Amino acid sequence: MAARFSTIGVIGAGAWGTALANASARAGRDVVLWGRDAAAIEAMIATRRNDAHLPGVELATSVVPSTSLAEAAACDAILLVVPAQASRQAALALAPHLKAGVPVITCAKGIERGSSLFMTQVLAQACPQATTAILSGPSFAVDVAAGLPTAVTLAAVDASLAEALAAALGSSSFRLYHTDDVRGVEIGGAAKNVLAIAAGIVGGRGLGASAGAALIARGFAELVRFGKAFGARSETLTGLSGLGDLILTASTAQSRNYALGLSLGRGEVFGGGKLSEGALTAGVLVQMASAKNIDMPIARAVEAVLTGRSDIEQAIGSLLARPQKAEA
Repeated sequence: MAARFSTIGVIGAGAWGTALANASARAGRDVVLWGRDAAAIEAMIATRRNDAHLPGVELATSVVPSTSLAEAAACDAILLVVPAQASRQAALALAPHLKAGVPVITCAKGIERGSSLFMTQVLAQACPQATTAILSGPSFAVDVAAGLPTAVTLAAVDASLAEALAAALGSSSFRLYHTDDVRGVEIGGAAKNVLAIAAGIVGGRGLGASAGAALIARGFAELVRFGKAFGARSETLTGLSGLGDLILTASTAQSRNYALGLSLGRGEVFGGGKLSEGALTAGVLVQMASAKNIDMPIARAVEAVLTGRSDIEQAIGSLLARPQKAEA
């Protein structure tokens, strides 16, 4: 089945796009890695590295950097590896070059602001001729690019397509589980980023490992409530793309979302220009939860801190002051 997808186009030549290009090459695919910055692509062609985004990692020999969107779109399957809030713009640019039915796999973890659409819904609107899928799970770009053992989930409404794509992209070091629970996979990836900011705040405030563990556990309960309200399956939420990704993202400063929380908890101004998907998703996540009366106090506290409606002490105090109740 993997032979159906012998060529892979990767849209986005950042750290994660480069890592997935290497992973796809390791799986035996020929890869076109598209980036819009001509100078950066030329440098990648010359050096066989992407030192601007993923220093120290060599590009696999079957990865071809390119500035031609049409060349990348002509591949058998496409990985759309751009931030969540840039996904619509990138997909609209890609759409005129796509063949009918080609799988486009979003690798973003977020919910579109303004529309409150999940990533596959954005793809379906922007690329109606494509078949949509999503790849998500506990993974850092540097680990995947270097070939360290990693496991993620790939979801498509058509279960056989999800299986075929997983077979095409997977290798001994990059294991892909497949499912048709698209909504569960995209909700896990979006919600865990917001909760990871909260975990970082706990760490930055020096509240201790016990508080950190409690935060992750209660945050996961929020993720599950949200997911079930939108039709996600329990086994997906407790799997790699839900609980697995939350554990990774909420436990190390290598995560941009956790690093943002650390800075906030320490009273620092978060800088460095690095994207935190959770900061961009928090508002729409809380809005969607409120519309369905889903109890998400941790996510609400994060959103209040990010918007300046609450300071750290007030946010922590509001969570600690919640009534004691049975665990559910």
